Amino acid sequence: YQLIGERIMKIFFALSMFLFIGCTANQDEWTILFDGNSVSHWRGFNQENFPFDGWAIENGTLKTIVGGNKVDIITKQVYKDFELALEWKVSPAGNSGIFYFATEKGNYIWQTAPEMQVLDNSSHPDGENPLSSAGSLFALIAPLEDLTKQVGAFNEARILVQKNRVEHWLNGKKILEYDYGSNDLKDLIAKSKFASMTLFAKENTGHIGLQHHGEEVWYRNVRIKKL
Repeated sequence: YQLIGERIMKIFFALSMFLFIGCTANQDEWTILFDGNSVSHWRGFNQENFPFDGWAIENGTLKTIVGGNKVDIITKQVYKDFELALEWKVSPAGNSGIFYFATEKGNYIWQTAPEMQVLDNSSHPDGENPLSSAGSLFALIAPLEDLTKQVGAFNEARILVQKNRVEHWLNGKKILEYDYGSNDLKDLIAKSKFASMTLFAKENTGHIGLQHHGEEVWYRNVRIKKL
């Protein structure tokens, strides 16, 4: 009986280690949202399909079409705790944004979703105000510093969300952090352009979105990891 018991314990230990390693591996897995070729993870905001009349795949990037349909795009999946990583570049005076916790309850994505600003700080008027400069939590929290590269170069952005703690990173450095849903954030919203938007920043699960503001912007290497 002792020998049988030892064998059972060994099998149980081996099975436990297998399950632990498997779960750990799954947590470390990235989902490639855009690999340079496929937009299978994306669709238009309040649309069933991808808006190829507003966005194009070009040289391994996902780019806006100037003069095309100015529709924002969102992931088909929704996310709560996650790490999002991507690269972006803009044209001179270019403007765009990365949304998260987006829903389709409003007419526009910005009526519900916080935004990490994407911008040419040097030429666009929004760059003169830290609250609307690149990397900011748009119109709410300014980045600690301007780490953007010159126009035409790709910037690496990351958004990290875990247990309602949100961090914005740009080119390898954390530029702001805040507690989503906190009283401090609610106070900032109450004093901002979003004060009258009853749907804004109310959900802690939602789509990732990329903004078509009209100017030319490029995204590549878009990936996400659930935490």
